[in-house]
Amino acid sequence: MLRLGARVAVPFRLNALVYSLATILAILVASAATLTMGRLGVPLAELPSALLGGAEGKTAFVLERLRGPRLATAILAGALLGLSGALFQTVTRNPLGSPDVIGVGAGAGAGVAVTSLYFSGVPTPVGAALGAGAAALTIHVCTGSGFRSPTRTIIAGIGVAAAAYAVTQYVVSAKLRDAAAQLAAYLVGSLNAASLQDVLVTGGAVALILPAAMTLTRGMHLLEMGDETAAGLGTNPDRTRSLAITLSVLAAGAAVAAAGPVSFVALTAPQIAKRIVRSADVGVLPAVLTGSLLLVVADLAAQQLPLAAGLPVGVLTLGVGGIYLGYLLLSEHSKGRL
Repeated sequence: MLRLGARVAVPFRLNALVYSLATILAILVASAATLTMGRLGVPLAELPSALLGGAEGKTAFVLERLRGPRLATAILAGALLGLSGALFQTVTRNPLGSPDVIGVGAGAGAGVAVTSLYFSGVPTPVGAALGAGAAALTIHVCTGSGFRSPTRTIIAGIGVAAAAYAVTQYVVSAKLRDAAAQLAAYLVGSLNAASLQDVLVTGGAVALILPAAMTLTRGMHLLEMGDETAAGLGTNPDRTRSLAITLSVLAAGAAVAAAGPVSFVALTAPQIAKRIVRSADVGVLPAVLTGSLLLVVADLAAQQLPLAAGLPVGVLTLGVGGIYLGYLLLSEHSKGRL
């Protein structure tokens, strides 16, 4: 156990550390490929000096305006989605309980659509956070037991997601015809228009939410043993669950504000990390790094693969994640958990 200060306890596992270091290396490789490949790519030999401030002309434009913000947003938004999924799945003890599956991502998208229509002065991150919060609160109330029952949570989430998509489609089709194409691409999940503002939003969210999540690590691990056991060991289950869900919703909202509701990264990142690390719980840091890697690789494919050229990154994650969701549903059903 690695302790950081009086209130933070981070479980230390060698395999988790090795996996995290390998994932960081993979992110660096994918990032270098993103910046160097293609017609506008920066030559690999020039990349180190360009990143250290020596960029001029076309190289400066690519790094500062074109691919740099897009790459940084992918890394940070992916980290937020991985964090959001890890928190949600841990405290609900439900591998299907990610924000996008139960409708929180759809709620964030609806929040952006509604605020863009009726409250144009409201910043996009605020609209996304309000929509995500409203979706999570609705699910919490509709289940009658908070997020404790996986089956009830999924059923309520399906209904909330359907309602959120209905609101979004109303805005797109009835009120924003001129901007419908742009908004539709955003609502699938896209990094095509990522800017420095998106980097600042996601970077600020990571800096604030990740340390706060780390303070809940011990309490969340105890929750996996059951509320009664956790309470007997000095943890307040309801308080820990509420704080973790709140941080999860905020992380998802910040990611949606920058990249749109990119599907299934929050679902798959914690589960991939869990299975590779071979851990019984969902580690926060491995899930964060896996989320970053997934989104960076998906965006690299969207930029460089001929069949995916120009597609919003959310289309790729939707296709891959849909297959994974089917596998996970069958796996959980065979174990009698659904």
